[in-house]
Amino acid sequence: MTEPPSVADAQLESAQEAYAYRRIAGEVSARIADGTLEPGDRLPSVRRTSAQWGVSIPTVLQAYRLLEAQRVVAARPKAGFFVLARPASRRVAEPRAARAAAVAAPVATRDLIVDFLEAVADPRAVPLGTALPDPAFLPTARLARVLGAVVRREPMRSATISTPSGAEELRSEIARRTLATRAPVSRDDIVITSGCAEAIALGLRALTRAGDAVVVESPAYFGTLQAIDALGLRALEVSTDPREGIRLDALESALGSTAVAAVVLTSNVHNPLGCVMPDERKRELAALLDRFRVPTIEDDTYAELSFSPDRPASLRAFVRAAPVLSCGSFSKTLAPAYRVGWMIPGRYRADVMRLKAATTVATALPPQLAIAEFLRVGGYDHHLRQLTSTLRGNLQRMTSEVAVRFPPGTRISSPAGGFLLWVELPESVDALELYRRCMAREVSLAPGPVFSATGGNRNFIRLNGGLLWSPQIEQGVDVIAGEAARM
Repeated sequence: MTEPPSVADAQLESAQEAYAYRRIAGEVSARIADGTLEPGDRLPSVRRTSAQWGVSIPTVLQAYRLLEAQRVVAARPKAGFFVLARPASRRVAEPRAARAAAVAAPVATRDLIVDFLEAVADPRAVPLGTALPDPAFLPTARLARVLGAVVRREPMRSATISTPSGAEELRSEIARRTLATRAPVSRDDIVITSGCAEAIALGLRALTRAGDAVVVESPAYFGTLQAIDALGLRALEVSTDPREGIRLDALESALGSTAVAAVVLTSNVHNPLGCVMPDERKRELAALLDRFRVPTIEDDTYAELSFSPDRPASLRAFVRAAPVLSCGSFSKTLAPAYRVGWMIPGRYRADVMRLKAATTVATALPPQLAIAEFLRVGGYDHHLRQLTSTLRGNLQRMTSEVAVRFPPGTRISSPAGGFLLWVELPESVDALELYRRCMAREVSLAPGPVFSATGGNRNFIRLNGGLLWSPQIEQGVDVIAGEAARM
């Protein structure tokens, strides 16, 4: 007698059907990108694709309609779906490495960063300035069902406060995932935080005292700059290559000329550059950090959105003597509003635990349990494959549109993961003025100066390429391009 499927099997089968349309759309986009499917080619019929993928006809139609909304394919009555010719785009150079200040100084852009965060949250604005994937790409409904099931199963526990270190179930699941980083740890090495922002702030508090100098990349994630400012620290910017990460010659010069308390960097899927540091460069970086014995905070938030088949290795896999505190989050891959992050503080775990207990005490327990359950039932890797495939197609689309629509002389990054584009505009374009003009027309963008402690990157902007292409997004790109051309 055949046993009935388990609840976990039923949940997984339901999730695979519910999100298969994104996987199908991603595979078709990839075949168009690599030239397997060319403009004018007819896509396999809906019935044939349904049989090949083992999904329902409505699921295939949903995938094809998604591609149609992205203007990748078009439906022809009684004929099927056909690949559209893409606009011819001129070859676009990558952005140049930003200039960096040679001395450590207080963060001068703190008010600008706060104003930007307030403005970009306006729900009326086209969200090209945000750093969140389109909600349509996240398993929001399924995760909500998991959250509800967890709370119903353990109502009393869900109403309690977690320990400062976080739920054991979630720490165990994260520990299993560290096997892919080439620097695995146990669950007892992990601390759950309220997003990666808290993890970075806790790391800085454990490593520094007011007035200390902290090395940051240029450009740097503005949340790190906010934490540095809030703690009364000084930022020492180091030029960062758009393809290979922080410049090692510049970092060596900074460490040799200034007493540095910590380094904060992103070696995997940089925000805003999108680059992944090659392993050989990581080895060279690790040797440099070991030589100076300087503690490093590694922001690994976007690492699981790498476009490579394997997750890129953590910097911890290469460093031998210098402490590396790795930080991550589920905000970019699962649920931004759940605010669940983590860190691996190493020898500073006791300090981090004490600081966590003295501030937020603990991260909210129900979201922790929901994410742990989502990871446990086996759907997360499946979701990540779908998500990265979709995001890669979206970035290719956004890159093509920017190349065609923006003024001559524009340079565009070539991300190795994630969903963000770093765009260098002609020098006559002031990014802050462009930002203000576009916000007045209800279109957001992230101006380059918010990614600098000194207000640099004056003619750079960051764009969100992780949004489902729509007439609204197209109009937003046109607004930015038009205002940049007028400047």
